[in-house]
This record gives sequence, structure tokens and C-alpha cells, in this order.
Amino acid sequence: MRPNKFLQLLKTRGPLTAKEIAEELGITNEGARQQLVRLSEDGLVKYVSSTKGVGRPVQVYELTEQGNTSFPNSHAALTVQLLDTIKEQLGEEALDTVIASREAETVKRYKVILRDCSDLESLISGYTAIRTHEGYMAEFRKEDNGEYLLFENNCPIGAAASSCKHFCQSDMRILQKILGEEVTVERMDHIASGERRCTYRIKSQTYQQQ
Repeated sequence: MRPNKFLQLLKTRGPLTAKEIAEELGITNEGARQQLVRLSEDGLVKYVSSTKGVGRPVQVYELTEQGNTSFPNSHAALTVQLLDTIKEQLGEEALDTVIASREAETVKRYKVILRDCSDLESLISGYTAIRTHEGYMAEFRKEDNGEYLLFENNCPIGAAASSCKHFCQSDMRILQKILGEEVTVERMDHIASGERRCTYRIKSQTYQQQ
């Protein structure tokens, strides 16, 4: 099943009320509720009570586990099976070699695509576009203090990352190598740790010194 615009919105924005969804998608509240009921009956979304600001709890909608599987996962079962086979038959060092090779190839490929980026923001923007194309549903924003927040709302290699934490460490190194040594990258949220998305705080040391 291809994720529809309701599932896409809940994936990237997290739990929302029917009214908030209607406003985001430019439809009526009733139209949003009808679609949410259908998605709920299909087991793709669920509603929970949440306190937003002052007042009584409101009903918000979020993705179920089945709803999350509507998004790319890069052939999860096969990937995990291959990783387990490498570890069992060849050992951890062989797996580390495979991950290092993937990392080097990814950095090389990204740098070719981003070769015309002349500043940090264009690099982050280009990186975000690449990751979105690869299924990470990435986005970023610049903070008032000059730092950037990079969000990856989906992990297409989630099963592999859960099976082998080295993939997550490798992805951090890839981002660091793309942005350069004068940039500090900090992971704040982590899908593999049970959070809704991966969030990275990006600080330019050059900017901080100005």
C-alpha cells in the first residue's frame, strides 16, 4: 500500500487532531474525520487522548505499527537475514567491513551529488533532498541561534539498524563527513531507541566564533 496524504502528515508531524489535519490538508473537518475513521478501521491510525495547552484533553490521531509499515523499509526481512548470516558465518569483523564499505561508497556518491554546494545551508538542503529520495522523509530548519535541526521522519533501513547498531553510527559518520570537520553533529532523537524520528542538531563552529 502506498501511504496517502493523511499517513504522510502523521508520519512527519506526529499526533494531530482532526481539525489540525483538516487545516494542513485544506479540507473540511468532517471530511478529515471520515477519512480518519476509515484509516482507523483499516488499522492504520488510532486515536488517543492528549492535553494540548490549557483545558480538557483532546482526541489526537497517530500512526499504528501497521500504519508505519506503509513506508519504505528496504526489504527488512531479507536485510536482517543477510546481516545475521554474515555475523554467524564470517564474524563481527566481516560485518564491520561491509558497513565501512557501504559508508565509503555512500560518502563518495553524496559528495558527487553535492559538489556544487558552496555553504553549510546548501549542503544540508542537498543532503535532505538525497535522504528524502532514499525514503528517510527528511526535512530541516534553521534556528534563530544559527544552528540547524535535521529531521528524518522515517528509517528505510530500520530493521537493519535495530539488528545492528553500527548502521546508526555509520549514518552519523556519513553526515559528519559530508558537512565537514568545522561542523558539530549531535543526535537528539533516535528511531532505533523508540522515538518517533531521528533528529540531529548541527552547529557550525565557524558561525559560533563570529
